[in-house]
Amino acid sequence: MKNALLIIDTQFDFCHPEGSLFVPGAEQDVVRMATLIENHAAQIDHIVVTLDTHHVLDIAHPLFWHDASGKHPAPFTQITATEIDSGRWIPRFSAEKARKYVHDLEADGQFRHFIWPEHCLIGSRGAALHDTLLDALKDWSRMRDRDYVAVQKGLYPLSEHFGIFKAQVSDPAVPETQLNTDLIADLERFDTVYLMGEAKSHCVANSLKQILDFAPGLVNKLVIVTDCMSDVTNLGYLADPIYAEARSRSVRFLESGAIFR
Repeated sequence: MKNALLIIDTQFDFCHPEGSLFVPGAEQDVVRMATLIENHAAQIDHIVVTLDTHHVLDIAHPLFWHDASGKHPAPFTQITATEIDSGRWIPRFSAEKARKYVHDLEADGQFRHFIWPEHCLIGSRGAALHDTLLDALKDWSRMRDRDYVAVQKGLYPLSEHFGIFKAQVSDPAVPETQLNTDLIADLERFDTVYLMGEAKSHCVANSLKQILDFAPGLVNKLVIVTDCMSDVTNLGYLADPIYAEARSRSVRFLESGAIFR
């Protein structure tokens, strides 16, 4: 049996209390992930880590928007298509594309548009892997003579990119927003794929949703590692339908201590 780990966005800004978008519980999640890797390095054949990576002028950051008085929205503000159409919130860049994005996002029916604190800025400390996980990854690489694979997402500033496999709203002219079939094929080589990371309510859930929707060959290989992920505060309910669908399709859910017994 060959095993792979898919570790979502285990980065400083999400996993360290000083991070700009710290997810409560994530620091302990990282310790459990690192322990899993350290204790079972010989049984883990491949590790993919994802890296949420943004520019300052991102559609989900405050500076991208203002109101009629020039005031930017506060983090955790929800911006609706109706508010854009009425002029309550005005996109400062690529206005028509931004308006279309929010309309398309709402039409998809999964998420409305949220403004987040600036986070995981390209080149910043916040975008780096948490040191505890990185140390475990380096030790695994030295033991197994193979590198972990790092996959960036989120660099296209006109769409959220919660799930690792594609942007929330893809643009045919922007390849990095399209379905990442190479990553799907890479993971399909393994008998079991263990999914974990941050945040359970957003990027892990959307990565899971994209597997359910676009990678049927991975569904029966998938294990959700339940004690290696945490929700953004007060937003866990957003992902409840995704995890319910996964259970209905017989995706397995295990705690890290029950793996490789």
